Amino acid sequence: MSGRGKQGGKARAKAKTRSSRAGLQFPVGRVHRLLRKGNYAERVGAGAPVYLAAVLEYLTAEILELKTRIIPRHLQLAIRNDEELNKLLGRVTIAQGGVLPNIQAVLLPKKTESHHKAKGK
Repeated sequence: MSGRGKQGGKARAKAKTRSSRAGLQFPVGRVHRLLRKGNYAERVGAGAPVYLAAVLEYLTAEILELKTRIIPRHLQLAIRNDEELNKLLGRVTIAQGGVLPNIQAVLLPKKTESHHKAKGK
């Protein structure tokens, strides 16, 4: 016969994510998909997304140790004040990020010497 009777075969094992196998919180499967779809290389090895997810998780943990609550404004200021991050994310708009504080020098009040001397008398 076909062998698909009621006796049944082996029960399928419970699915285990690659993140849990690696002991990570970051999604290894999603990182792998993004590496494949991003056209970074023709082929992506099995260990590459695990390594990248681990690095991202480590960096995130280090940042969260310094500051427990990170809002989009913090990301905007950090990215725009860092030369390399600004180059990488130059065309990215961060929602609720605001703008860098910048006042043109010509708009600032002039500092005059006579004003200080008059107060000194």
